[in-house]
Amino acid sequence: MSHPVIPQVLSLATPIAEQLGLELVGAVFHTNQNPPVLRVDIRNLERDTGLDDCERMSQALEPALDEADLLPGAYVLEVSSPGASRTLSSDREFTAFKGFAVLVSTHDPLEGSKEWSGQLIKRDETAVYINQKGRTVVLPRDAVAKVQLQDPR
Repeated sequence: MSHPVIPQVLSLATPIAEQLGLELVGAVFHTNQNPPVLRVDIRNLERDTGLDDCERMSQALEPALDEADLLPGAYVLEVSSPGASRTLSSDREFTAFKGFAVLVSTHDPLEGSKEWSGQLIKRDETAVYINQKGRTVVLPRDAVAKVQLQDPR
């Protein structure tokens, strides 16, 4: 059963997606996470859906959701697509997907592990920063092989 706010979110998001040349596939509100996560799935009808499509939709939808005041309190907005590339590479992607669940793979083990999962905080010239259960993990950028978005489900 979907959250009672989902029909209103879909009603608000559908015309925004259409203006951007996208199709709204669905939405889910995960209230069991802290903060809750509103996930909106989109599809580009003209080509493979990319991270830029997700970013455009996120930037257009976020202010509309804030203005409509549909969701109480703080929440995380995630815009995704089954066709979107899951690997982050550009500074723009790291900024757009701040707060998203990521899996960071390193070339060699760091503190005994080659894979680190958590919420993306940021990437700068020296490191990738993720949040693991309230603790900031700093992974040296030259040690990082790949950063991938994880499915929040």
